[in-house]
Amino acid sequence: MQTTLAFDVYGTLIDTNGVVAALQKLISADAEKFSQTWRDKQLEYSFRRGLMQNYESFAVCTSQALDYTCTFHNVPLTAEQKAELLGIYRVLPAFSDVKEGLTRLKAVGFRLYAFSNGRADALEILLNNAGIRDLFLGVVSVDDIKSFKPNPGVYSHFLRHAKATGGDAWLISSNPFDVIGAISAGMKSAWVRRSPQAIFDPWGIDPTIAVENLLALGDRVIEYDRGQ
Repeated sequence: MQTTLAFDVYGTLIDTNGVVAALQKLISADAEKFSQTWRDKQLEYSFRRGLMQNYESFAVCTSQALDYTCTFHNVPLTAEQKAELLGIYRVLPAFSDVKEGLTRLKAVGFRLYAFSNGRADALEILLNNAGIRDLFLGVVSVDDIKSFKPNPGVYSHFLRHAKATGGDAWLISSNPFDVIGAISAGMKSAWVRRSPQAIFDPWGIDPTIAVENLLALGDRVIEYDRGQ
């Protein structure tokens, strides 16, 4: 059976720091700190809502995290400025290695899917704008089952949708919580360590493999699977 690769989107394929340029026009020197707080709170809100079973879409988590971040950093953005920042999430750029990496993987014969906390309609727009949508067989969103990664049910939902099994499917993510979640749910997982400063959670659950970018991914997956 062909190997299925499920790619996390935000932070793995798409550079969420792309919002920093817009923030620099609004708040100048504090843009990077503001962006990091926003991203951290965005994920925290999704985790909390998943645990509480009080679902709102990732877009709502993102918007509420922005409100929190404005208050935390004492940055009184207007409603129009907030709308502008939220709109940027539809046009964030892909990392420089992504298009070539995905193209290589598709050419080798891997089954490629985008798999994200974001809603499917937002993901379609984002991936099209980034010029990579046509490289995927499909887009799978957690919104279908009203929960978030790393709920094990989310990974099971992906496998059902992709008609794959944990033994022949990999989750590809730069987010350690996502890698650990996928492995805990019976998948294999590659950690894309996009920064030398990135730290993997010391839980005793290691990534199946680790890569610095997507260009080396195919060879590493094939090498691992042949060794099993």
